Amino acid sequence: MWLRFGAETRGFFDIDLNTAQFNIGVMVLVVTGVLMLLVAIIGGCGACNHSKTALSVFSGLLFLLIIIEIAAGLMAFMWSGRLADELVNFYNTIYAQYLNTRSPGQAVTLKLFHNAFDCCGIGGPIEVFVRDTCPDGDFLHKLTYSSCPRVIKDVFASRAPMVLGVFLGLAGIMMLVLVCSCVLRCHVSSSYVSSPSYVLLTSSPSVIFPAPAAQQI
Repeated sequence: MWLRFGAETRGFFDIDLNTAQFNIGVMVLVVTGVLMLLVAIIGGCGACNHSKTALSVFSGLLFLLIIIEIAAGLMAFMWSGRLADELVNFYNTIYAQYLNTRSPGQAVTLKLFHNAFDCCGIGGPIEVFVRDTCPDGDFLHKLTYSSCPRVIKDVFASRAPMVLGVFLGLAGIMMLVLVCSCVLRCHVSSSYVSSPSYVLLTSSPSVIFPAPAAQQI
């Protein structure tokens, strides 16, 4: 939601790139966040109300999220080079459009790239066309700026194993939560069984004994 409505990233959606890749990526993040929030609410309600059905639904959805988490990590690791190329093409498109239009939305996008990767345009230290969007710094720091396309590829190549580790670590934490939810579900199913029927015992009716015969004198 911050990517879609934030003041610093709103300019992404005002750029005509003839592609919906960025919009699709943001919508995937939003849908995933909503699904995780729904899973958390179902799990909390199931734990508080001792509902076996809610805990079962929570465990099923959590297992689905674990599979998605692992698959996303593996795809990000295997396709890191392709993702880097797509991001470089995205940056080059923004760079070329900004040279022609000087749009404020495109300027915000370039600043976001430059600050995130600590780079400056395509020429690096000799960049002259988009110097106003480069990161702030002293004169010596500006001379050490690198070309953004090269920096983007280097970052994706060097941090791909770390990204995979993050995804697998999150999947491991979610697996621990799944085990705990299964244990809680078994505890609820064994604790909340139907109570045995009890027969209300009433006091037995009093037995009427015959009156003793009068003693004869």
